[in-house]
This record gives sequence, C-alpha cells and structure tokens, in this order.
Amino acid sequence: MKKAIHPYYHTVEVVMTDGTVFHTRSCYKKEKMILEIDSKSHPFFTGKQMLLDTAGRVDRFNKRMERAKQIREKK
Repeated sequence: MKKAIHPYYHTVEVVMTDGTVFHTRSCYKKEKMILEIDSKSHPFFTGKQMLLDTAGRVDRFNKRMERAKQIREKK
C-alpha cells in the first residue's frame, strides 16, 4: 500500500442546531463541525415543509409552455 495518500482521519466534534454535541471520526478538515441544518430542524423531517415559488420560476415555466403551445398551433 502506498504511504501518504490517505486522508487524515481524526475525531471531530459535531454541534447540531439545537446545541447537542457528539463526537465522531471523519476526514473533515477542521476539529469542530457546526451544522446549519439537521433532522431536528429540516422542514422535511419536522412536517412543516412549505413550497416557495422562488423568483417566479413556476410563472416562467408556464410562460415557456404557453409559447411552445402557440408555436405548435401555428404549424
């Protein structure tokens, strides 16, 4: 086996969004990993999921579909 090709595998402290701390082993570069979102705060797991139309994407899609439909009708 070649030497010096494996990542540094060490103990990492993980801090969850609610302040819970646990230790695990990982190749993460830092000694402490602070999570911004986890299963206790993610909308999918909490059941508080909301669908947001970000920047009118649905409207843009519907307009594109209308234009495509009009072009098909002209042919």
